[in-house]
Amino acid sequence: MRLLVLNGPNLNLLGKREPDTYGVATLGDLEARLRRLFPSHEFDFFQSNVEGELIDRLHAADGDVDGVVFNPGGYSHTSVALRDAIAAVDVPIVEVHISNVAARESFRHHSLTAAACIGQIAGFGSDSYRLGVLALERRLKRPDDE
Repeated sequence: MRLLVLNGPNLNLLGKREPDTYGVATLGDLEARLRRLFPSHEFDFFQSNVEGELIDRLHAADGDVDGVVFNPGGYSHTSVALRDAIAAVDVPIVEVHISNVAARESFRHHSLTAAACIGQIAGFGSDSYRLGVLALERRLKRPDDE
């Protein structure tokens, strides 16, 4: 199984940025953990603080990967363009968030991007990514069992 793990703005600062909210693991730590936990999977990791680069990577994923685990960061609450890019590609996408966005500031309670994804996982720290991979595995093995 080939998966893209896509990360949006400020996720390059994991381990430094608000460790009480986002933990002390770095983005590199998270990537290494996914490779260790899922050795039979091929992962492509991409992070950008630039909305257009995330859109371009989603477009390139169509037909190139089996699924996408996507943490759009703050763009999940603001980006119609990312939502449209998700809806435009024919690849299952799971939105993930490290923090429980529903328990944070009110502007984080609504995700524009989540509605275009097959599901959303939030609030489990970096384990949200592992759960995202498991959700994609299940969907890809049993697509009609929803």
